[in-house]
Amino acid sequence: MRRIVWWARRDLRLTDNLTLHSALRDAASVIPVFILDPKLWQSRKLAPARRQFLCDALADLDAQLRERGARLIVREGEPARELERVVNETQADAVYFHRDFTPFARQRDARVIAALAKLGARVETFDDNYLAAPEQIAKDDGAPYVVFTRFRLRFEERVGLPMRFSARGDFGVPPEIASNDLPRVTRDPRVARGGETVGAKLARAFVRRDDGLRAYAATRNDLARDATSHLSPHLHFGTVSVRELVRAARAADAGQPGKAWLDELVWREFYMHVLYHFPHAARGAFKREYAALPWENDRATFAAWCEGLTGYPVVDAALRQLNETGWMHNRARMIVASFLTKDLLIDWRWGEKYFLQNLVDGDVAANNGGWQWAASTGTDAQPFFRIFNPVLQGARFDASGAYVRRWLPELGRVPTKYLHAPWTMPADIARQAGITLGKTYPAPMVEHALQRERALRLYRKQKSEG
Repeated sequence: MRRIVWWARRDLRLTDNLTLHSALRDAASVIPVFILDPKLWQSRKLAPARRQFLCDALADLDAQLRERGARLIVREGEPARELERVVNETQADAVYFHRDFTPFARQRDARVIAALAKLGARVETFDDNYLAAPEQIAKDDGAPYVVFTRFRLRFEERVGLPMRFSARGDFGVPPEIASNDLPRVTRDPRVARGGETVGAKLARAFVRRDDGLRAYAATRNDLARDATSHLSPHLHFGTVSVRELVRAARAADAGQPGKAWLDELVWREFYMHVLYHFPHAARGAFKREYAALPWENDRATFAAWCEGLTGYPVVDAALRQLNETGWMHNRARMIVASFLTKDLLIDWRWGEKYFLQNLVDGDVAANNGGWQWAASTGTDAQPFFRIFNPVLQGARFDASGAYVRRWLPELGRVPTKYLHAPWTMPADIARQAGITLGKTYPAPMVEHALQRERALRLYRKQKSEG
């Protein structure tokens, strides 16, 4: 073919990009296009941190393309209409893009394919953002898996060491093709920087550091050490290749720590597969018997949770980390989600939305799966009778108190013995620490033991009636 449009979406990189590799292989010239869809770009669910990360990624991609004598064509509008225009302007023979699996993406892509078919432009789609397509991992009878351990076993059977795809070939972007300016936002230095260049450095460092991949299994839940890879936003936008990460982890021969980290990548695959096969989970409980849980949904209580003013230090520290940086440690995500749903009896969808509005790595499938796991409404979820105790979680995963002290400086002088339950401090120690509950730091908004019993009654009643 003469010309192919590469519609870049969540694969914003040149390295090991199956869609780009295929376009460069099949065409004399490839035209890279990114479309700012107002439904996404202007959505209230698009976190400012994620918008900033995307701007970084697009700027980095454009810079790399210019080094190869090309450029990124940016358009803004409804994707089907904008791609029609690009095809007409360039006389392109085909449009190549990778598959995306959220309900929104599948509907959008169906409209694109139908519109391009009317023009006579060929469309090719590729499985690039995940290691396995949703149809690839299934039971012997073809049914999808809903239990992670069984999914992982079949995944390991069917997904081997993935091959690497080159980006050799010519772009040849016509100079007369119009492009909008790259989108820009005011940069917040507290937010992780996006782009393939940064992602590649981050991945190499994590795999090579002694306190990175090799220590992952032992340190990943340590809130203060923050020993995770921080690659989740790069995976979300495709500024790193998940195949490259698997190859690097296996080459590092990191034993159990490496396996533990690879399992986290498989969880990402699992949640995508669940959402693909059970799209109703995007809007409600996967387990339909919990679809009508009588949540209390007190708005003032929810606002205090959002602001990190619950009176439970590990919960508050986690929410303030999110609000300030657009990121939250995965162990902390589980703690705050359990607290919202089981202690405050607030609908998990409120928390899910708040995360999407703030997380730099706000991935619909993973975010939905994580929240439904914590709320015990999802597939392979935390059983409803296992409810995180925020005091014990803090003491276990922030034993030194460094995480809480970093994000809650008002508790900086509280002895570690009382840090995760400051209401237990004797009056004289509280005075020395400068703490007056209800003034310098909130008193606990609920009593965990009582709320735990209330949650158990609520879930048991709903399960029996559902």
